[in-house]
Amino acid sequence: MASSPGAVSVSGLTSPRDCINIVVDAWNDMIETENESLRERVSDLEKKALDQGDEIVCLRSTLADVLRRLTLLENAVNSRGGLSPSSTGTVTPVRNGGFRGALNNHISQLKDGPLGGSRLRQPMYHQSSVESNNSIKEIAHRSNVPTALPQRRGVHYQSTGSLHSDSPSSNSVSPVPTSPSPTHTPPPRVSPSPRQSQPPTPTRSTNSNLHFAKRWSSTGDFNNSPHNGGSMNSRLATKSLLNLNVRVQSPHNMLKHGTRDATYNEEEKILRMFLRGRPIILYAPSSLAETYDITKVTTPPQSKLKLDWVYGYRGRDCRSNLYLLPTGEMVYFVAAVVVLYNVEEQSQRHYLGHTDDIKCIAIHPNKLLVATGQCAGHDRRESRPHIRIWDSVTLNTVAILGAGDFERSICCISFSKADGGQLLCAVDEANDHNISVWDWQKGERGQRITETKCSVDTVIAAEFHPLERNCIVTCGKSHISFWTLDAGGTLYKRMGIFENRDKPKYVTCVAFNHLGDVITGDSNGSLIIWARGTNTVSKLVRGVHDGPVFSVCALKEGSIVSGGGKDRRIVQLDSQLNASGLERQVPDHAGGIRVISEGRGSQLLVGTTRNCVLVGSLSMGLSTALTGHLDELWGLAVHPSLPQFVTAGYDKSLNLWDSMSHSLIWSKDLSEAAQSAAISPDGSIIIVGCVTGHWFALDSQTREIFTTHADGAEPIQVIKFSPNGQFLALGSRDNNVYIYQCGGDTRKYNRVGRCMGHSSFITHLDWSADSQLLRSNSGDYEVLYWNAGLCRQVPQSSSMRDVEWASNSCTLSFETIGIWPEGADGTDVNFCDRANNKKLLATADDFGKVKLYTYPVTQPRSLCHSYGGHSSHVTAVTFLHDDSRLISTGGKDTAILQWAVV
Repeated sequence: MASSPGAVSVSGLTSPRDCINIVVDAWNDMIETENESLRERVSDLEKKALDQGDEIVCLRSTLADVLRRLTLLENAVNSRGGLSPSSTGTVTPVRNGGFRGALNNHISQLKDGPLGGSRLRQPMYHQSSVESNNSIKEIAHRSNVPTALPQRRGVHYQSTGSLHSDSPSSNSVSPVPTSPSPTHTPPPRVSPSPRQSQPPTPTRSTNSNLHFAKRWSSTGDFNNSPHNGGSMNSRLATKSLLNLNVRVQSPHNMLKHGTRDATYNEEEKILRMFLRGRPIILYAPSSLAETYDITKVTTPPQSKLKLDWVYGYRGRDCRSNLYLLPTGEMVYFVAAVVVLYNVEEQSQRHYLGHTDDIKCIAIHPNKLLVATGQCAGHDRRESRPHIRIWDSVTLNTVAILGAGDFERSICCISFSKADGGQLLCAVDEANDHNISVWDWQKGERGQRITETKCSVDTVIAAEFHPLERNCIVTCGKSHISFWTLDAGGTLYKRMGIFENRDKPKYVTCVAFNHLGDVITGDSNGSLIIWARGTNTVSKLVRGVHDGPVFSVCALKEGSIVSGGGKDRRIVQLDSQLNASGLERQVPDHAGGIRVISEGRGSQLLVGTTRNCVLVGSLSMGLSTALTGHLDELWGLAVHPSLPQFVTAGYDKSLNLWDSMSHSLIWSKDLSEAAQSAAISPDGSIIIVGCVTGHWFALDSQTREIFTTHADGAEPIQVIKFSPNGQFLALGSRDNNVYIYQCGGDTRKYNRVGRCMGHSSFITHLDWSADSQLLRSNSGDYEVLYWNAGLCRQVPQSSSMRDVEWASNSCTLSFETIGIWPEGADGTDVNFCDRANNKKLLATADDFGKVKLYTYPVTQPRSLCHSYGGHSSHVTAVTFLHDDSRLISTGGKDTAILQWAVV
């Protein structure tokens, strides 16, 4: 070991300072030897890591051993009594130097080496100022001179979840640092310098080469830096080596939805968007790739939609919802639309003020104003339960009542009759079924006079008495109540007394005869007369119907007509409930009687539990005026050359409709619930996919099912014929696409195979124009391509960017980017369809909206026209063959809406 001039040999030591100098020299030599050894080891590990392609493995395996050796060395020095300042006033700092500095040099070099890249590259800072700031603290830490700073016993290591950090090292004697404050500003960034040769060994005045090394610091600063997507509250702020193996999951990545975070790579010509955090890669067509600008905004189309016709009626679960207006139109509702239908003229008008399911309707005594009440919808702000009063001639809204006052939905409403309709009563379908009375003419939002608890049980009907002012009758489960509104605005209730008679489980309907007596029907099939002004039974007639009485109607000429919900019979009685002998039974396919309303002359309007409306008389018979589906509706297909379309639903029925005459051509009862439908290119064959995996092929003219197949045990989600009619593709919920070859007469189907590769159920299919390729979407937002003849996946998705597709029903494609809202969930858009002229695209979403876009919808910010009418998720939309109309189907609302493209 080389010594400085004047050094004293060990055998001749005469002072403690000489001993300390010798120890310092020995320590420096030990540090240099250890540095050299570790440089070689780190270099070897670096080369090995480079060969393996993973520098992190190398650094992690070295760090623990390095820190262990440092602990042993420093503890050994500290055990000798520490170091004191030399005669020249310099000290030998050891806190962050030595071989740890050498290791930092290697890490810095590694960051800028072949494995560094942008992932590990961090800014390097000038360290002269940092070192000068820390030198005084180090002197105080290592010397025996008293200081005001707190002392640390032993060595503290800021081991972290990262191997390096860009924040300045905290090697003072202050407490172990944590993550920087939100206001922490790092030193200015400088460009990384090239790797320098090893600096010469310093002289005794500096005592070590520690000042040339990058300092270790808290890795909490690195993991929490915005550059690395970290969080200030990251669990990796814990100073533990265990965190080296914890992989950081950025919470920002879990929040990416829709097109908000979409990016476009101009070099690879691909667009990346996210659905529920999952990246979707879409390839731009060559014709658009060079000029594509993701920031542009597409304007809405010049064409618009106008509601042309509504197929359906809500009779399955709503009562007292069918009336005749003086205009000759019957008024009823389905979904969020009030329909005014003139049967003789075959015309419809529509009131579209509501935003969700309409549950009740009432006619003002002047027969011109109509009140309708809706339930709460998807949008808590725009779709709150409320009542709308509107003019049946102009369809203008007169007043809106109770927006924000009702809890769930309005199940019953009625105008007062004895005072000319000044008041309106309403029952909220909440737990307490509150009844409220409104002076609806005070302002645009009316004035609520009173509100009180009606019944803990279900309330089915509420009606103002036609002859007595301020008297209301309500009925429902196990009760009938007679209410009186006094001058002070308080409601008083008297319960109906059944005495020793059988109390029914439900009082199902209420009406009033010309004398003012109350007539009720119940679940026992009985009719009861309650004398005017009393709450006791005046007369009971048992067994009028076999099953519950769902409707009672008092005709102008004094007779009473009742309808049975189970026996489907309409029975006429006189005003005292004596049988007249005149009755009629509706067909079985129409269902039970839901409501009976008086029409012109002896005409009756009858709504049924299977969503049909019949018109006629008991003497002449009844004919079907309109028919609707009964259960959730998913299957929709249009005829290739005629203005016709088919619908199929969970009610096991297949219907063929004519869009010009707005009529049902034929209906076919199926043995299973239907999920999907398709029509062959020549229009002769209809394919229906069922929820059990079965599918039927039937003749569109004779309705004869000529073949049945089964593919899996899950629903057939989507069916598509190839443009040339030679192939049939069926997408199943079992994640497979089944391909069939059609025979010459399209009546024989031979299975070619199945396309396997999706990890979730199939949602949409499209054929290429040449009938050779197929693309598919799945429930986990995959976009895959297939060779249909071989049932093999095409792995090079980029080669599909310029394929011409015969249709565009896949919601995940480059041409449909803009249909996804910025915060879209992957299930928000259920269906889309491109017009045959390739100028428009329509979508069906979960919020009851039908939207119309300019095609192609390649911009994330694409404007559109949005239309309400459906109250449930819209399951499908399809343009007719000539693009003159658009058909949309609802799910739970069972409605079919026909839109004119104008």
